[in-house]
Amino acid sequence: MNILRKKLNSGVVIFDGAMGTELYKRNFFVNNSYEQLNLTRPAVITEIHKAYLSAGAEVLTANTFNANARNLRRYGIAGDLDAINRAGISIARTAANGNALVAASVGPVGEPESAADTRSRADIITEQLNSLLEADFIIFESMRSFEDLSAVLEAVQQFPDLVYVLSFAADSPLASDMQKLLDTVGSTLSANPPAALGINCGGGPEAVLAGFEKLVKLTNLPIILQPNAGTPRDVDGRTLYMASEEYLSTYAVRFARLGAAAVGGCCGIGPELINAISTAVKPLAGAKRIEIQVKENAPELSEPLPVSERGTLGAKLARGEFIRTVELTPSPGFDMTKLLANAQKCKDNGIDAINLPDGPRASARISPLLAAKTIEDKVGIATIPHCCCRDKSLIGLQSELLSYAASGIRQLLFITGDPPKLGDYPFSSGVFDVDAIGLVAMQNKMNRGVDCGNKSINGQTATLIGVGLDPNAIDQEREYRRICEKAEAGADFIQTQPVFDPAALLNFIRRIEHLHLPVIAGVWPLVSLRNAQFMRNEVPGVVVPDSIMQRIAVPETKEGQLAVGIEIAREALAEIRPFVAGVELSAPFGNVDTALKVIQ
Repeated sequence: MNILRKKLNSGVVIFDGAMGTELYKRNFFVNNSYEQLNLTRPAVITEIHKAYLSAGAEVLTANTFNANARNLRRYGIAGDLDAINRAGISIARTAANGNALVAASVGPVGEPESAADTRSRADIITEQLNSLLEADFIIFESMRSFEDLSAVLEAVQQFPDLVYVLSFAADSPLASDMQKLLDTVGSTLSANPPAALGINCGGGPEAVLAGFEKLVKLTNLPIILQPNAGTPRDVDGRTLYMASEEYLSTYAVRFARLGAAAVGGCCGIGPELINAISTAVKPLAGAKRIEIQVKENAPELSEPLPVSERGTLGAKLARGEFIRTVELTPSPGFDMTKLLANAQKCKDNGIDAINLPDGPRASARISPLLAAKTIEDKVGIATIPHCCCRDKSLIGLQSELLSYAASGIRQLLFITGDPPKLGDYPFSSGVFDVDAIGLVAMQNKMNRGVDCGNKSINGQTATLIGVGLDPNAIDQEREYRRICEKAEAGADFIQTQPVFDPAALLNFIRRIEHLHLPVIAGVWPLVSLRNAQFMRNEVPGVVVPDSIMQRIAVPETKEGQLAVGIEIAREALAEIRPFVAGVELSAPFGNVDTALKVIQ
């Protein structure tokens, strides 16, 4: 396995950002050859590389993008081609100091500027490649045409052992016809295919995400995403640039969760933004699985209690009763008056349990443990607290699971959780000692009397283990693999993300029938067109079809849009009800009445 593929298989890799942008900031204007600075100002190039390394980059891209004969001739320095490219690799290698891989950047050759320039693109690329072989791998960046691609593929065949990445611009014809792109690559390079594919540059994170959604369905190769800072957008009459740390890190987390092998930046993305991306993404990549090894004198594992004996929800699932739950989010303060009143209203309307998120979008809220215990004691309705991996170490998580058991809370939903960068406390650190699958395995072992350190807990917990599922996931194979792993780890039931397209849910349910796990489907009654737009554009894992957007846009008043939203939710519930074990209703903006109207 080559060094790049090994790195990509180890978790989400952070690439660096733009070189040209950083050079321009340092007053090297566009009448300079930026690549010549490898020879004339190596200290400046080193400084930029080190800034990216400090920001969290695990791949440094050498300053060689335009260092081919055709582009260098414009500055009268084509004779320095070999020296410029070799210096670029050497500078990046020295800056990396063994702490990052070094990629050699190769950009498009471009069109000849005179009739005397008769060399083929492939020949020009081959010449440059001969000077870049000391890099760990080559990344062919910003390819925009099939002519660019064909030239690269022809040149690569001259180097049978070359490790390389094909990365095309998000706003190019290549992005418009990805199947042709893959067919061209596959038919040309059967002997030495690329180590990965990439989407970079044009249109910003949104354009890259749109391309990724298509590409991930067409290939099993790792995918590297490097958006540029984007173009200005018209927002309520204002022209805004969306390249903030929050905006880019939110998209980076989406990329990582949807299966991107690596995330970085292109034009306009500097070290401060790479640091924001790294801070948001790396905690997710560090999450681990838990395996308890059997040792000598290890305590004997007990059989877990049957589902029917794990709380009221477990008993109802075992009897085949249809479950109705409502999600209530505790307020940011410590006053639980409203939460308890809403829980009471749910109980009075026949709801079976209250879902309690664990710091949604990395917000600071009352502990789900305290909220659950208070609701169950004062209202007398079951709760399903969410337990996420973001904030606690393995020891802290284990203590929390024991506390739930001691408090009589019998059902939990295990999720990985949002990284702090997405919430109000970006300076906070995410822990992620374990992911949701590992946390399920930990709870399953405790249900059998053993903790994650292989020690007896002097009894066994009786927790009903719930896990999340996104039936709308872009990477369906990854989502299927993960839900199978959750089932194997010990899951007892599944709860889905909000579903606006019943067909997508039903297709996924048919696929996982062999797991024999009851599914509680998430249903979100949309309250307005603006709410639908937010869910569609800003909430990862939620797909709102065009047909629904069109329906909810018809009424001109908020009241009319709310009525349509409730009607859509009722229709979805009616369609999926014969195939699911229950429904989890969201209460948008804390409005329980909206959720209850869906089942009345």
